[in-house]
Amino acid sequence: MTNISTILQSFLAFSYFMHVYGASCPVLECWFVQEKPGGGFHAAMSQEKSLLYINTDPDSEETRSKQGLSTDHDRVYYVTDPAATLCSSSMHPPEGSVQKPQCEINPFMPQPSTVQWTVPLTDSAHSPIYLQADWYTAALQGFDGQLRLSNVMRAPTATKEPKVLLSVSSRTFMIRSRLGEPVVLDCGFWVDASSPLSGSGFAVEWRYQFRGDGRLVLAYDGKTDRFAETQEEGAGLDFTALHETGNASLILQEAEVRHSGTYICTVYLPYLLAQVAVELEIVEPPSLSIFPSPLPLSMPGQVVTVQCEASGFYPLSLEFHWVLTGPGGRVSPLGQGSVTGHRQGPDSTYSQTSRVELDSAKLDLGRGGEVTCVAVHRGGTRRASVTLNITGVSAPSIEDYMAMVAVALGIYGLIKVVSWTFSSGSDVAYTQEKKVK
Repeated sequence: MTNISTILQSFLAFSYFMHVYGASCPVLECWFVQEKPGGGFHAAMSQEKSLLYINTDPDSEETRSKQGLSTDHDRVYYVTDPAATLCSSSMHPPEGSVQKPQCEINPFMPQPSTVQWTVPLTDSAHSPIYLQADWYTAALQGFDGQLRLSNVMRAPTATKEPKVLLSVSSRTFMIRSRLGEPVVLDCGFWVDASSPLSGSGFAVEWRYQFRGDGRLVLAYDGKTDRFAETQEEGAGLDFTALHETGNASLILQEAEVRHSGTYICTVYLPYLLAQVAVELEIVEPPSLSIFPSPLPLSMPGQVVTVQCEASGFYPLSLEFHWVLTGPGGRVSPLGQGSVTGHRQGPDSTYSQTSRVELDSAKLDLGRGGEVTCVAVHRGGTRRASVTLNITGVSAPSIEDYMAMVAVALGIYGLIKVVSWTFSSGSDVAYTQEKKVK
């Protein structure tokens, strides 16, 4: 089995690059949040303004120069982050920006985990002396919304110089996917190789939550190299990337409606854990169909009923609009029509129908036009059109008048020719009759 130290190789190389080439780490403003003493079950919380000076090397000249600086914050910490995850550009807002990284620090109590896939991490019944220190967790979110971090930090007792030992992060914690697409929920972790806790293995857990519903998606024990029995079908990990680079991203083979919700990635070390949440939103636009199609030929004054069905969409919110494009490109809105209640299919997607009645006498349709159904959805706007033809229109157009005049002139001319022919024939017959006599 691959030793956990191999996870650190790429991270240490990155940290060395940052150190050698002068990484610029931010000064972060955080809230230190903890329960007030004697609060009981519904304990009140206290909040203190805190300042975090971040560095990758605690012995650097830059780090020493920051110590002892005056500030109006209640707490000041000098945090060492060898992996430089806290030095990400997401933690560096542009100068003058009103958007700031979000940061919260809490006291942390190391303890063995009781879930079955983490029990092998703490086989010994004795807690190491290494745990006798001040422990903190820090939860951070980048100002640009592109990074979430959860760190576990250890500081020698009664000091303000914690060091990051475990870091769990996600760079795409808000994902939107269509049905049937493969989805990767990003989660990565880093472990300090100098910590005595780094050589005893790790475990990864993914859980799902949505509107009070929760389930275990998968759990992996890196020490014994096995999955828990509750692994969900179609979900997996890239084991090579997991052991070599700490890439614990969850891979879903095909996105389904039931996958929409919050996923929590938790990484366990002996006595420690850190977690980040990733949001997955399934969005599928509707497919539109109009019926009847084609529309039957209509008479003036006849009411024509047209229906539009939007099917296979998710989530539920959908708006219908009808539009009529008449002669000369004139566009007339027809409203949303009469909309039915939604129906849910076997795949949990929704269907809905809108009906509109077209009265040619009221709408002044002339010879007809194009009827368009528009469905507006979070996944995109869809349109479907059908042609309406009206025959025997009572109000002739200019072309009709011209055609009727032409026909009348033709008939008149024909009558004149027949009349002339008949008259000429009668005269010839009369002349011949006189000669005979």
